[in-house]
Amino acid sequence: MLELESISASYGAIRALEKVSLTVPAGQIVCLLGANGAGKTTTLNCISGVVPLAGGRVRLDGEDITGLSIDKIVARGIVQVPEGREIFPELSVADNLVLGTWLHRRKPSRALFDQVYDYFPRLRERAQQHAGTLSGGEQQMLMIGRALMARPRLLLLDEPSLGLSPVLIEQVFAIIARIHTDGVSILLVEQNARVALSASRYGYVLENGEIRLHGASAELIDNPEIRAAYLGG
Repeated sequence: MLELESISASYGAIRALEKVSLTVPAGQIVCLLGANGAGKTTTLNCISGVVPLAGGRVRLDGEDITGLSIDKIVARGIVQVPEGREIFPELSVADNLVLGTWLHRRKPSRALFDQVYDYFPRLRERAQQHAGTLSGGEQQMLMIGRALMARPRLLLLDEPSLGLSPVLIEQVFAIIARIHTDGVSILLVEQNARVALSASRYGYVLENGEIRLHGASAELIDNPEIRAAYLGG
């Protein structure tokens, strides 16, 4: 489905990514691990067109989408959920969800709302509430729900567990598993390596902008280097 072929990216004179290659097969969850500053978010931003490539190619279903504008990438089914709580706090929950459909230029169907509310019943309960009054976990649910309103084929999730309690992390990842089961492929960026490897089929480890390790998640979780660096020994 998605292929990154030796992609590189820079911020001025600083090289953020160096010849990163990875694959997200259709119907799978793939995780991307690494410490702060390793280049994980930059990788997602390169895929979604936010950061231009300094080299390499991005392909979706064999089509070269390198250099396409953000809206054209979204139109092809790639939707990113950025790190943090990037919501519109003064708008209602429902209006935040509507913004996820901006590319389609038409009023979202009730069925689309119902699908999102089925994943996140709490959002239905708070549909007319200002988004800024939601808890951190509810705001994360809103971020994912808004992305689903764009009807993605591939979801790019950037640190969905950030700032959440263990109980909320479990809830959010249970919903992510449901979304995947319903046919959405996922590239998951996470610092919580144990959660990410448990949720995914395959994983990559970024260090200083380069792929350091990769393999089946079940194998990586038992890898001594991974255990020492990310799983507490």
